[in-house]
Parts: sequence; C-alpha cells; structure tokens
Amino acid sequence: MIDLLTSLDPVMFAREDLDFEPDPWQQQVLRSESKRMIFNCCRQSGKSTTAAIKASHRALFYANQLVLILSPSLRQSGEMFRKISAIEQMVKVKPKKVEDSKLFMALDNGSRVISLPGKEGTVRGYSGVNLIIIDEDAQVDDDMYRAIRPMLAVSEGTLLLLSTPRGKRGHFFYEWHEGGDTWERVEVTANDCPRINKQFLEEERRTLGERWYRQEYECSFEEMEDGVMSYDAITAAITDDVEPLFSSPVSEDVRPLFERRGE
Repeated sequence: MIDLLTSLDPVMFAREDLDFEPDPWQQQVLRSESKRMIFNCCRQSGKSTTAAIKASHRALFYANQLVLILSPSLRQSGEMFRKISAIEQMVKVKPKKVEDSKLFMALDNGSRVISLPGKEGTVRGYSGVNLIIIDEDAQVDDDMYRAIRPMLAVSEGTLLLLSTPRGKRGHFFYEWHEGGDTWERVEVTANDCPRINKQFLEEERRTLGERWYRQEYECSFEEMEDGVMSYDAITAAITDDVEPLFSSPVSEDVRPLFERRGE
C-alpha cells in the first residue's frame, strides 16, 4: 500500500523510501512547484541525484506522466536514467513496469521515463511532456534547447536545467542572468556541500588554477579562453543611440538571437 505522506512529499519519499537525507537546498528543490528551475551547481554537489528523485516521484505517484531526460550525450543522460532505475528498485512498494530497458521505462500507471541525447533531431516528435530534465545543460546546443521548449506548451510541464557553468555564452548563461522572474534559480558552490572535503578543494585550486577552480567549484561564469573580446566588453559596446549602418534593420524574428549572443 502506498504511503500517503510519501506520495505527497518528495522529501519524505527520499527519507522513508530511499533512506536519503536531502541537504536544505535539495529539500527546497524537491518541494518546489516552480515550472522553471535552473540549477547552477558545482561538480559533485548532488544536482543529478536531486533531479532523479524528483523525476522518480513524479513518475511513481502521478499517472500518465511523460518524463524526458536529456544531456549532451546519450551516455550522460543514461547515467541519470540509471539513477532513476535504481530509485525504482529501492521504493517500498515496487512499481509494476510495462516496459523496461536501459533507456526507457513504462509503468502500469501510464507514466514513462525516456532518456535521450541532447541533439535536436532526436527530441522532435514528443508532445505533452510533463517534465524535462537537461543535465550538463551548459554543454547542450542552443538549437536543441529551442526545440524542446514547445513540448511543454500544452501540458504546461516543468523544465529543469542542471549544470556547472561553461563560459559566458549559450542559453544556460542567458537564462541564469537574463531569463527573468519565471525561473527559480538555485546556486550551490562547493562550500555549500558538506560532502566535499576542504583539503580536496585546496588541492583542486592549486592544480586547476583560479579560473577553472571558480568555474568548477564556485559556480562562476568565466570568460572563454578562445575569446577575442570579453563578454563585458561586447555588452558595454552595444547601444541604441547609434544609427544602423544598413537601410534594412535586423528582422524581428532573429533579433533575440543576436541579443542573446551579444552581437
């Protein structure tokens, strides 16, 4: 028999069924009802585990849910899918699976969990998606990100973006800094994670250097090494006070693309 409390509260689900005590920020995420969440988190902070618990709770206790897991590669999205599969095996009341493979799971309540690589051509065709999780989102192509958003239009589903920063470019950087109030933003640095040893962090700082350390462990959006000009220099040079060089202005349907890239 399904426990009512764990079915209503993902934090209690983690504690009672998975014997997992979430950190305070993880409790916030698990209980959040926000439709748009973006996690700017350091390596090994537990962001993928948190998303896997949230996805499992949705699939187990809500009928007819479609959950998509995406990442830059099928191997990476498969890793999160394996976490979800492991969670399904740990719950007290085992779900009945209609179909089960390394990348696809269908439960008898009508819910499905599907793992996909983060390429535009592989994700088109899905509709009515209830939850989309993009892991290592800063490394996912912008075209793929644009392709998945319409899947949430009718279902009014939830979108989770998880990543460590990867420079001052792309949709992850844009949504974090300029995405507006629709996003619930969660930042977790290495200093916020009790499982990361301080001595290890000092060793990483010495080995990686300050710029890479700030990016990997302090959630800092650093300038790209191959950049000719800094992001701040480009944005500072943009002004509406200068007349355009060409008679025909940039078409309105492509203007957001130029604005996002700082061009």
